[in-house]
Amino acid sequence: MLSPDRRMIMVTIVLAVASIGAYTATLFAERQADEPVIKMTVKRFEYAPREIRVKRGVPVVLEITSLDVPHGFNLPELKVRADVIPGQVTRVHLVPDRVGTFTFRCDIFCGTQHEDLDG
Repeated sequence: MLSPDRRMIMVTIVLAVASIGAYTATLFAERQADEPVIKMTVKRFEYAPREIRVKRGVPVVLEITSLDVPHGFNLPELKVRADVIPGQVTRVHLVPDRVGTFTFRCDIFCGTQHEDLDG
């Protein structure tokens, strides 16, 4: 087991199966101001929270804040990528289009243990 300072910077998004009608999906798409917001922080070698559960087809906004150095947010399975700069809130819009478990990682070198971040 890795010690806390050598943990992988990996967070898993678990997409729950949801039965959402076309009307509901359209309603969410038109009302972006009502999108649920999930606040996250990132610091060397750790995202918090480590797991996020969202529903397929329901748009959400991730508000990510770096607590130390520049980081990256990369979720290639859902084609989402963003830079996370200290002192700024990075807003990432996400509309999960399928069910599954997807891992996102930091993709900007953030320290000597960064190479341990790939799972």
